[in-house]
Amino acid sequence: MALSGLERAQVWLSKAVTGVLLILLRFLSRGSPAETGKKLPPVRDPLLLVPATQLAKKIRRKEVSSVEVVQAYINRIQEVNPFLNAVVKDRFASALQEAAQVDKLIEEETGGEEVLEDRLPLLGVPLSVKESFSLQGMPLTTGVVSRRGVVASVDAPPVALLKRAGAIPLGVTNTSELCMWFEAHNHLYGLTRNPYDLGRIPGGSSGGEASILAAAGAVIGVGSDIGGSIRMPCFFNGIFGHKTTPGVVSSDSQYPPTSGRQGEYLSSGPMCRYAQDLLPLLRVMAGANASMLSLDTKVDLKKLRFFSIPHDGGCVWTNPVSRELLDVQRRVVQRLEADLGVKVQQVALPRLRYSFQIWDTYMSLPDKDGKPPLPFSELMGEPGRPAWPFWELLKWMLGRSNHTMAAISLGLLEATRWSKTSAFVVQQKEELQRELDQLLGPDGVLLYPSHPRVAPPHHHPLLRPFDFAYTGILNILGLPVTQCPLGLGPEGLPLGLQVVAGRLQDHLTLAVAVHLEKAFGGWRDPGAE
Repeated sequence: MALSGLERAQVWLSKAVTGVLLILLRFLSRGSPAETGKKLPPVRDPLLLVPATQLAKKIRRKEVSSVEVVQAYINRIQEVNPFLNAVVKDRFASALQEAAQVDKLIEEETGGEEVLEDRLPLLGVPLSVKESFSLQGMPLTTGVVSRRGVVASVDAPPVALLKRAGAIPLGVTNTSELCMWFEAHNHLYGLTRNPYDLGRIPGGSSGGEASILAAAGAVIGVGSDIGGSIRMPCFFNGIFGHKTTPGVVSSDSQYPPTSGRQGEYLSSGPMCRYAQDLLPLLRVMAGANASMLSLDTKVDLKKLRFFSIPHDGGCVWTNPVSRELLDVQRRVVQRLEADLGVKVQQVALPRLRYSFQIWDTYMSLPDKDGKPPLPFSELMGEPGRPAWPFWELLKWMLGRSNHTMAAISLGLLEATRWSKTSAFVVQQKEELQRELDQLLGPDGVLLYPSHPRVAPPHHHPLLRPFDFAYTGILNILGLPVTQCPLGLGPEGLPLGLQVVAGRLQDHLTLAVAVHLEKAFGGWRDPGAE
């Protein structure tokens, strides 16, 4: 289908702005040459290589104390965080006190291990938390300089449920400014780095969370996802992450708040190094809503219908999928067919080429009462007056702005937005929704790229701003997705793909993730030789 005149103009403007940004970035945002290729120290403590569910079992059985486990992770964070800048505020002293209380509880428990497992399935296990989630007593800024000093007074519901299950938070992790970019960078906490190559991005907005998990500084964590903010960081850092069917895990007590219809597309979910931890974490985080999912249903992978889509069909807004990612998706298809005796059908959905336009349109829609989303410039200035993006751009060029170029660019885009909703884009979304719902049904699983490229160098997403459409479209469609690591590519950077299922069929993608971990090896120590 041909682009409209307005769409052609937008593409031309995007390319022109990209060229200007490239010149500016080369002059103002050069990465330190010493960062590129530098490796982290390898994991030496075997406690750091145990999945969370197994750690909880060892703690309950007194094979290891919670204090030992928490201390091991504190030691690792102190070892790697100077390289990564992933954990922006710790609570180590409180965590050790809570671990000691756990060990005392286990000593005094008379009901046996089974009682503890049922009541406190994550007892004594360390946890990291994305800074955009309220964690009582910890910062809640999402990297906005004007929010410096804002401290959470309550726990966000998923965090509260994990704590109630016995998990012990170690601290909060860095995000992109206001969680609306796929690089974890802001002017309050600075830049977070990828543990596989410090000159590369860890993704965003849950970039600090993925970075510290991949570096073995945490075993489980929580993220949020409205355009790929769980899946892109997990992909770039070679770990597992799950975007839950919307409405299952509460998104309350996060900052920034959703407005307009954005709450329909935001999902919170687990992030971890080991696939076996995904389902138990999701069950805890969902609380009473876990009954909406079939998490206790045993999945026979041989009875599922598998589909594969290798790219978006040639969207003008996104880069082509790289050869190494096309190859690894092909290898996944071959492995599933060999292991399970299934036939993976390659399909094409031409409307995927409108993924960015669909995401952009639906994120801007008003709620059922006609109230539009909060202006991004207002959030940039909170709790003071709204920011003026044009003025912030001038200040940025002089190195004086408190905002990142990503946030300023989004503010500029909002200020110049074509306000009329495109009926054509709405039609493409509705048809795409119908096609995918029919394709997947209750027993279908789809393989789809996570991103067109492996983790790019720092700041380079500004030159490829729409590549997140590979993840963002699945938010608008409301489908559950598990991000699965698939080993390392020629440059030593993680490969991976998205596994998608029908609405409320989260258990299918989680089961496929467990299989792919066995087939492709799962997470790899970024410090290993």
